[in-house]
Amino acid sequence: MSHSSGEDLHLKQVGQRRSERVLLDLPILVSGESADHRAFREETFTVTVSAHGALVMLATRVALGQKLTLTNPANQGSREARVAYLGRPHAGLSQVAVEFAQPAPDFWPLESPPPDWRVC
Repeated sequence: MSHSSGEDLHLKQVGQRRSERVLLDLPILVSGESADHRAFREETFTVTVSAHGALVMLATRVALGQKLTLTNPANQGSREARVAYLGRPHAGLSQVAVEFAQPAPDFWPLESPPPDWRVC
């Protein structure tokens, strides 16, 4: 007898998490091309961060799979990322999950990052 499809989906989603997410409201600069192919630079903020990316709020419309650059104004570090998830717009902003090309736990200013960030 097999598991229900809901259980299988839940197990798959849990298995896909590669590093713990941390709630962090951090100013961030996102740049790239909008969904209508216009260059943009937007000052925004993170909702959660992980060694593999972040969830950010964007006013600019972007597309799944699109490449963006995240710049941390605190240390001027930049990382290339791709759009992995698009949430519905709310009050003019959308939740956009971005995934780094390579894990970058040092990109975020955390004094005590989760233990699983060190194995990335």
